[in-house]
Amino acid sequence: MGFEKIEQFGYEIIVGFRLAAAERGWEVDIVPISLNEKLDYVYDEYMRKNGYSGGFLLGFFLHSDFHRQLQDTRIPTVVLDNLILNPKVACVGVDNHQGVTSVVEHLASLGHSSIALMNGEGVSRVAQERYMGFKVGMNKCNLPLRKDLIAYGDFSSENTGLPVRSFIENGATAIVCASDYIAVGVLRELDLLDLRVPKDISVTGFDDIPIARYSSPPLTTVRQGRLSIGKCACLTLEQIMGGMAISRFLLSPGLIVRQSTGPVR
Repeated sequence: MGFEKIEQFGYEIIVGFRLAAAERGWEVDIVPISLNEKLDYVYDEYMRKNGYSGGFLLGFFLHSDFHRQLQDTRIPTVVLDNLILNPKVACVGVDNHQGVTSVVEHLASLGHSSIALMNGEGVSRVAQERYMGFKVGMNKCNLPLRKDLIAYGDFSSENTGLPVRSFIENGATAIVCASDYIAVGVLRELDLLDLRVPKDISVTGFDDIPIARYSSPPLTTVRQGRLSIGKCACLTLEQIMGGMAISRFLLSPGLIVRQSTGPVR
């Protein structure tokens, strides 16, 4: 996950964590590691060797080896969007179900009934939760959940071409994207097909990173309060270090309506 530039998803999360840590007089080291790769060291030994009292692991995916080590760790640890069954480890994030459900309700209110989902990796917990939010939203609005209008890829702007063409062929009037980066790729593909957004088809994202405001058209999306997520990660870590067991700390997301959604044709 990128965090060095302001437009990257992790940037504000790190800022929020550091602000909260500074209030507590904590020192924070940023250590780049690949959470989706097998560890060549033991997590607990590494943390103790370097004198760390706790850790905040920022990444979308956890390698199975990392996941297994966290299930047994004695080091107070907070992870983003990954649930670990260990009283020493807590998960922080936003309510993905609520976020995607609100998007579907917004599109349904505009008259859309053929709504597609362009999701991230199927093995990702985030993608699974956003799919469930989509399913709940469609059921809540009495809309059909069609397999031919659901596709998986990754959380980038790549690999959207074939799914978008399939969605159009199957009559989709709106596309719900599991991230803003995916939505940017979808907008690009729709432009290549000479389809106008939102006049011909509506598109939504998720995250509300800076690119969402400056895409063409500006993107309707779900805002994650990333600064708040970082601060809550610090608060949660403090509580675990104090002996409290926390499973998940979820913030409520917010629907941000911009110009990429409109009434169905």
